[in-house]
Amino acid sequence: MATVILVRHGRSSANTSGVLAGRTGGVRLDETGTAQADRTAARLAAVQLAAVVSSPLERCRQTARRIAGAQAGSPGVRTERGIIECDYGDWTGRPIKDLTKEKLWATVQQHPSAVVFPGGESLTAMMARSVSAVRRLDAEITAEHGENAVWVAVSHGDIIKSVLADALGMHLDLFQRLHVDPASVSIVRYSSTRPFVLGTNTHEGDLAWLAPKKKKRRPSTDAVVGGGAGPE
Repeated sequence: MATVILVRHGRSSANTSGVLAGRTGGVRLDETGTAQADRTAARLAAVQLAAVVSSPLERCRQTARRIAGAQAGSPGVRTERGIIECDYGDWTGRPIKDLTKEKLWATVQQHPSAVVFPGGESLTAMMARSVSAVRRLDAEITAEHGENAVWVAVSHGDIIKSVLADALGMHLDLFQRLHVDPASVSIVRYSSTRPFVLGTNTHEGDLAWLAPKKKKRRPSTDAVVGGGAGPE
């Protein structure tokens, strides 16, 4: 199967104001977030991307356009509603400092699988549809571009944490152990046997080792005893 690079959008105006943006329209990258997106785009420029897929929300599309624009022969950006931000319902637009005082806050932290946001989505439903979307897209891109293909999904913190938790075989109630910063890069390669998590929440470092090799060698679907030799 192909390899997916999960990128969280750069820092937004809502992040700095301490507001839960959710699916609110018009939330854009701030100056720092734009610089973060450019740095991530530069890291990914060494990798020929088969596709750049984005959440429909503006802050993700801004980030995705910068990633696509740094590619030789821009692949363009397609949107996918399956990886849109969680629907936080009545919590949307409220200050985080006020939400921490809600009784539901403790459940979000300790028992996410029991959470249904008032007037919104459950975290269980969020995880199911985001994982389903990423796995479906990965299969489609593999069928079109081959098993050495690499693609990018630009999404949101809780969405990426959900996809990583699934790939790591973690129950949703453990996904708060994961951390996903703005414009960070996490990497998952799916296979016929299991997903392989190749990186989480990275900010720096050469990603050229992800570039599809000229020899179209089929990626191994087995875990190498002892760890193996790593990428070339």
